[in-house]
Amino acid sequence: MITFRTTMGDFSVELDFDKAPGTAANFLQYARDDFFTGTIFHRVINGFMVQGGGMDSDMNQKASRAPIENEADNGLTNEIGTLAMARTGDPHSASSQFFINVANNGFLNHSGKNSQGWGYAVFGKVVDGMDVVDNMKAVKTGNSGGHQDVPADIIEITDTVIGEEYADK
Repeated sequence: MITFRTTMGDFSVELDFDKAPGTAANFLQYARDDFFTGTIFHRVINGFMVQGGGMDSDMNQKASRAPIENEADNGLTNEIGTLAMARTGDPHSASSQFFINVANNGFLNHSGKNSQGWGYAVFGKVVDGMDVVDNMKAVKTGNSGGHQDVPADIIEITDTVIGEEYADK
């Protein structure tokens, strides 16, 4: 389990190393590197998702490692409480940014290995603190630094705590 301490409270996630081994390993490495600390949830859309893992409080994107292969064809679906990788229009462009689904977003699921069907790779789920995520999705948002749906009050990740069960991963 990985626990994210945020300015709105803590939530914990479990990663699915069986169905999304590359994505889970990538995410765990970012957590081990303490990459997420000091980043914010920079995109919040109630009824859709909350996204973070790549921007600082001034809306500057942190330098990330190389993108990873999209594992959205793993059978996991974008349901409430699941973690998925954010990406650009290139299906294999995900690096550090992730989102938590706050709705059942079936339209984000893998449907085929083509530009319209790749989907967004689910690689884990919130296992504790979903009430914190629910509070996040309800915040007031606006525009900032050329970005839309930015929380008016910063939601920052202040610490990342990795559980012992991931010591051998």
